[in-house]
Amino acid sequence: MSSKDDILAKIKANTHDEWKRPELAFTPLSYSEPLVQFEKILKAVGGNCILLENGQDINEIILKTYPDAKRIASNLPEITCATVNPDTLEDPRELDGTDVGIIRGEFGVLENGMIWINQHTRYKALFFISESLVILLDRNRLVNNMHEAYTQPDFDNFGYGCFISGPSKTADIEQALVIGAHGAKAVTVILV
Repeated sequence: MSSKDDILAKIKANTHDEWKRPELAFTPLSYSEPLVQFEKILKAVGGNCILLENGQDINEIILKTYPDAKRIASNLPEITCATVNPDTLEDPRELDGTDVGIIRGEFGVLENGMIWINQHTRYKALFFISESLVILLDRNRLVNNMHEAYTQPDFDNFGYGCFISGPSKTADIEQALVIGAHGAKAVTVILV
């Protein structure tokens, strides 16, 4: 008999009471006012949410939100205020110094304010090296919770993807909150 078998035999010999496993009944969170919930949670994690109204120009909103931005990077066709297309750069290090990066989110999660991002740009560095990040998100693509997020068709059909929730932050250095430690210092989600 091996030592493993010996240990298991001793455990079995000394186990007298059998307990049934509890039923794992669970009701996932859901929200009656998705736009209100998303904005509330996004603000709680340090982000900003703007609801694009009919007739508003998305480029004007971006320029008004970031009036001091000199270098704006995006490959999205509707973004005409971009000063650089990141897909035309030869090296992702050329994105260093980007004031605002503008990308598209696939869907948002109401319970935690996260947005699922698939890589639709040549360099994923744009997501993290930009001083500020603007994420365009379809207001009809909000799911209640992570259970619903994992079932989304866009969730497993990508080369690179990540969840982003507000600006980069850490609080592990002497228990002091640091914003922009490993990525964007500001995140604005524009619900289109």
